Amino acid sequence: MPTESTYNPKQNRILGSLATNDYSRLQDDLGLVELKLGQVLYESGDTVGYIYFPITCIVSLISTTKKGGTAELAITGNDGLVGIPMVLGGDSTTHRVIVQSAGFAYRAKVEVIRWELDQGGELQHLALRYTQALMTQMAQSIVCNRFHTVDQQLCRWLLSSMDLLPGNQLNMTQELIANMLGVRREAVTEAAGKLQAANLIEYSRGHIQILDRPGLEARSCECYVAVKAEYERIFGLQSSVRSAS
Repeated sequence: MPTESTYNPKQNRILGSLATNDYSRLQDDLGLVELKLGQVLYESGDTVGYIYFPITCIVSLISTTKKGGTAELAITGNDGLVGIPMVLGGDSTTHRVIVQSAGFAYRAKVEVIRWELDQGGELQHLALRYTQALMTQMAQSIVCNRFHTVDQQLCRWLLSSMDLLPGNQLNMTQELIANMLGVRREAVTEAAGKLQAANLIEYSRGHIQILDRPGLEARSCECYVAVKAEYERIFGLQSSVRSAS
């Protein structure tokens, strides 16, 4: 198991943005955990026991119908935290939370984070700002799924995922991508084939490598830029507040 010499909590954007005193109070309560592809952190209706702060993994918030259909609501990586219902005063989730890309995260017991949030300090402000950004991502995903082609949705999804990873490669099968987008696997196969033919990506046995990011951005819809701009605006605002204080 890697240690603090390999990873540290400040690789997460929220934890890394905390002032020294706020971070010091949390540091001893944060434990490093390895999250595996497909691992379920919460099922719909589960009581939240831990809050996760990803550093090298990506976690998906999934909505599931009674007939078993799935669609991704949003993704969280080193830009945020997993456990938003607790931030907003709830105790349980209304969606499934599953690991989309394996890696590492720090976690703390919900009681620790709840106490810290109740102090009304910087962690609360950052968590609420992240919640606002996550709501923007969810809303934009609805628009994207309703009005844009599978090709555009796949480009958006790949770009958003790569923003949360240290390299330019993602390990993900077409079947899992189809489940995330809420479309048929055949549609993802066709869309990925077009991107590979255009030399934008290389796909082989569940491994996707980005070859031409500018080209991928050009083929994506406006949803990717809209969500990214909102994240930068919200966290830029937080940086300005800290600088002025």
